[in-house]
Amino acid sequence: MALTAGIVGLPNVGKSTLFNAITKSKALAANFPFATIEPNVGIVEVKDPRLDHIVSVINPRSVVYTSFSFTDIAGLVKGASNGEGLGNQFLSHIRDVDAICQVVRCFEDTNIIHVEGNVDPIRDIETINLELILADMDVIEKRLPKIQKKAQFRAEEEAQMEYNILVKIKETLDAGKPARHAELTKEEKEFVKNYSFLTMKPMLYIANISENDISTGNKYVDMLREKALEEGSEVVMISAKIEEELAELDEEDRQMFLDDLGLTRSGLDLLVEKAYSLLGLETFFTAGEKECRAWTYKKGMKAPECAGVIHSDFERGFIRAETMSYEDFVKYGNPQKVKEAGRVRSEGKEYVVQDGDIMLFRFNV
Repeated sequence: MALTAGIVGLPNVGKSTLFNAITKSKALAANFPFATIEPNVGIVEVKDPRLDHIVSVINPRSVVYTSFSFTDIAGLVKGASNGEGLGNQFLSHIRDVDAICQVVRCFEDTNIIHVEGNVDPIRDIETINLELILADMDVIEKRLPKIQKKAQFRAEEEAQMEYNILVKIKETLDAGKPARHAELTKEEKEFVKNYSFLTMKPMLYIANISENDISTGNKYVDMLREKALEEGSEVVMISAKIEEELAELDEEDRQMFLDDLGLTRSGLDLLVEKAYSLLGLETFFTAGEKECRAWTYKKGMKAPECAGVIHSDFERGFIRAETMSYEDFVKYGNPQKVKEAGRVRSEGKEYVVQDGDIMLFRFNV
């Protein structure tokens, strides 16, 4: 279950620079609008110190981290939903992502052109969010007439349900709010999932700031945080330039560089943590001499569902899950000592997996 995120924003806010850093790729980053035309897609490993510790004890033949897939989308401008700039080219590329990361310029630099002429994070995010709303509205307005008669004459129960849900979402969009603010039941959200509404996706704002402001932030970040709080969204403060420099260093030099800046973690680490929290994701581990691996799952999943994350046969033939907590692994030192202490549990089908569980699934098909 790799996490996928689409990176959006106005031209020249630092999207491609950030993308280069987090994926260690070399996407074109240039000081003019629409440097990115086709989307760049990159996958980054999510380093987890818990897995590193498990590996140091077990010394397996291979190690597999969870991954985070980023899609860097061409810079949007006002009127994109009507064909301005690159128009709707970006839509198909972010319909299927789990979350949208919106990079917002929160730094001043006369050498880097701002498409609107000056730095104003609130105006910028309102421009992007309006284009996303208009794009979703376009989908609804094309669909409603096709099902309206069936719904009104109650010819098909499913059409009636679809119509009612789309009307609720349309009313929310008309009010200038994202679709995720529509009052829908869990069943209704599941029903319209295939529409992949852009504004139904969780929004994570990335405040791109200068190196000088990395430890303190600035007035632009404060403005952005206040706006995000109103929306129920999250803000991560990152200096794309610093992340780009960090990406070129080995682990030891990287930590020294962070120490010099007065930072304990990189912006990417914070970005991944926020994204996981926003999407309700957690991690369980499998550990053996052949392989130690981290697996991403939705919080609240039961043991058979997590087994299915590894392979559908594991879920279909699930018998039990031999489970130990990461805390017990650290406390007792290794799996054998955890077992000797009676701390290895045999969990059944109703067990709700906990973040950090180390699991061995027993199954039969």
